[in-house]
Formats: sequence, structure tokens, C-alpha cells
Amino acid sequence: MPDPASRPEEIAENRALRVGMVGNLFMGACGVLAAALSNSQALLLDGLFSLIGFFAAFVALRISRKVAAGPDRLRPMGYAVDETIFTTFRSLSLLVLVCVASVYAITSILAYLDGTQPPPLQYEPMVVYFAIVGLTCAALWFFHYSAWRKGGRRSEILHLEAKAAAFDTLITASAAGGLLAIAFFKDGPLSGIAPIGDSIVVLALCCVATTSYISDFRSSLGELAGVTAAPDKIAIARRTVRAQVQQAGLRIVDLTVMKLGRSFLVVIYVDTGAPVTAADVDKLTATLEPALGEALGRTDLFIVPSQYGRAFPAPLPTRAAT
Repeated sequence: MPDPASRPEEIAENRALRVGMVGNLFMGACGVLAAALSNSQALLLDGLFSLIGFFAAFVALRISRKVAAGPDRLRPMGYAVDETIFTTFRSLSLLVLVCVASVYAITSILAYLDGTQPPPLQYEPMVVYFAIVGLTCAALWFFHYSAWRKGGRRSEILHLEAKAAAFDTLITASAAGGLLAIAFFKDGPLSGIAPIGDSIVVLALCCVATTSYISDFRSSLGELAGVTAAPDKIAIARRTVRAQVQQAGLRIVDLTVMKLGRSFLVVIYVDTGAPVTAADVDKLTATLEPALGEALGRTDLFIVPSQYGRAFPAPLPTRAAT
């Protein structure tokens, strides 16, 4: 069932994603230009993160519209899974970028140890880049985070974009600290690593990024695999439906909750104890689904009459022949 609040949430999400597209494209262009002017691979990596963010926001905008549209004849279960697919492959693409950047940095370090001198870094463009991009990242994080909170903290896309903007801010600040420290101490304590300081900063950034992106990838992959929702979400769903189910004269045999993006799929297995009509089940569904929507966010509910729930005994009892 479509969420009554989905329209304002969709508008806020689309606006935030458009702003994110413009911001990421601007930061990506700045990163590529600054990398060319400064000979810094760290700035190039930072710019590539932003360009991936631009393409991700473009795809997310299209997915957001589909998710809000609800189920149709082509997709009878709706488009919620598209959001999870998006977050999975976005995390995977960023992991691939991190791996490529790590290999390049290690190759540069090994070449230096073998006697090859890397091109000297030009620090003036770096200072301008860090000032502009750092402020842009912080502004994007605030914009996405505010939109996510105003939307009831339901949009996985906005949550991921806010996390990505915050992480971009951290990455930019870390790169700035590392590269400027090398510039300041290149004739002192850091003189031995100054020629490969840029590659060392890239490796450090990749190590930090890997932990975050692996966590996002595993979480999204779990949703695609149909892993049950977090225990607190199951507890919320059970508390929300228990009283109404009992008032209807039914007994909850089993309850499952799965999460797909911002949506939840709840299946309640009930022992009717007595004959019930399809109209009775529909009436109970119409009562419980909005209540679950208030408690969890956008929810699809199915009520299944069953004596056993998910786990049938083996072998099933057989009715005596008459």
C-alpha cells in the first residue's frame, strides 16, 4: 500500500538528489583539474569518488520515482528491491575503485623503492581544492541529512547519500591533513617519504574507505538474499499487530519481517481456530497495514492462515481416510 506521506518524501528526496548530482559533478571536475595541476593521485581519487557520486545520484533519482509509484502489472511486488540493488552495486563500484587506486599506489611506492622518482607535487592548487571541496562536501551532507530526517528517516537512498557526503568530507579532510603535513615537513621528519607521500595518503584513504563500503555492501546483499530484518524491527512489528490480531479472534503462529530498501515485507501466519472469510482477512489487513506503516515505514502486509507457519512438521499429519 502506498505510504500517505510518500509524496512529500518523494519531492524532498528528488530535490536532494538533484542537488547532489550538481554538487558531485562540480567536485569531480575540481578533483580532476586539481590532480592535473598538482600531480596528485590522491586528488584524482577524491575526484573520482565524486564523479561516481554524480552517476549514482542520477540513477538514484530514477529509482526513487519508481519506488514511490508502488506495484503494477509488471512488478506485482513493487519496485522496492530496486533501491537495494542500487545500494549494492554502488557500494561494489566504490570498492572496485578503492582496489584499483590501492594497486596504483602500491605500484608507485614500489617503483620509487626501485629508483624511479615520481613527479613533484604542486601544493598551491591543493590548498584551493581542499577549501572549496571541503565546504561543498559539508554542505551536501547537511542537505541530504536534513532531507532524510524530514522524510521520517525512511529513505535508504538519502541515508546512503548523506553517509557518502559525510565520508567524502572525512576523506577530503584526511587527504588535506596528510598532504599538507608532507608539504610542511618535507625537508624535516618526513623527508624520507615526501616523494611518495601522495601514494601513502591514497593507501590510507583506501583502507578507511574499504571498511565503510564493505559494511554497506554486506547489508544490501543481505537484503537481496532475503535475510530477516533486524530484531528490533521484528519486535516493533509484533507489538503493533498483536492486539488487533487477538481482537479478531486469531492467534499468531509465526511472523516474518524482511527489509528491502525503505520498505518492509511483513507476513503474519495466523491460526484462525474457526472459519473466517476472505472479507475478514481483508478487513484485518486494511487495519494493520497502515499501523505497520506508521511504526516501520512503507510496509506490505500479507496474512496467511496456517496452523504451522513457516515450518511444517515432517512428515505432515495426514487426514484419516473416510
